[in-house]
Amino acid sequence: MSDSSYPRFCPVAMAASLLEPRWTMLLLSELWSGSTRFNEIQRGVPGMSPGLLSKRLKELEANGLVRKKTVGTGAHTEYVTTAVADELEPLIRGLGEWAHRNIDSTVSLQDLDAQLLMWNIRRSINQLELPRRKCVIQFVLNEPPDDPVNYWLLSRPGEETDLCFTDPKHEVDLFVVCELRALASAWMGHSTFKAEISAGRIWLTGDDLMGRTLTRWLVRSSFAENAGDATPEHQRNVV
Repeated sequence: MSDSSYPRFCPVAMAASLLEPRWTMLLLSELWSGSTRFNEIQRGVPGMSPGLLSKRLKELEANGLVRKKTVGTGAHTEYVTTAVADELEPLIRGLGEWAHRNIDSTVSLQDLDAQLLMWNIRRSINQLELPRRKCVIQFVLNEPPDDPVNYWLLSRPGEETDLCFTDPKHEVDLFVVCELRALASAWMGHSTFKAEISAGRIWLTGDDLMGRTLTRWLVRSSFAENAGDATPEHQRNVV
């Protein structure tokens, strides 16, 4: 069937025509997560070029799913979803939950993006479970044959947790040295932090209290709750 004969009169087809373009649903999800400025949004979809991001934002605006607003004296532009787009949030969320339940974890853990993983982990930090002071956590992610990649989380009471890609030159309270796949698996709920630490795929060194309370301040992905108790890989379906 050619594109010209695509049944656009069908509501499902009409919805698909809006959401099918690559990155569209991920872009909406990033906006729903709280990113509003262009650079913030781009950090949440690191595989997307600035040109394509700009194009998709314009398309979403033209389709009534996103609107631009100016904030502050510098007339800074921010992007926010509209009420029409917000109706889609539980539906797209449901697609993610379905995929998390039914797609084999070996597939979802095959092509990992360390920067995207850490950007999402940054949003998962429960500061109430950390010491009431500035805390610096360095993640050393190993993914042979590539060299280890370092990220730093800076948590300050009352402020949003920062993610640094270069050394902020602060004293590190806790080092989390791990295999990229192990961290992703535990955070997404395919396995557990306890299992990965016991297997030697995640190592913690530094502040003893922060290490012992890891699973309290590093909140797992909300999809992990949907997965239940880390279903063994051989029991998962393949789609």
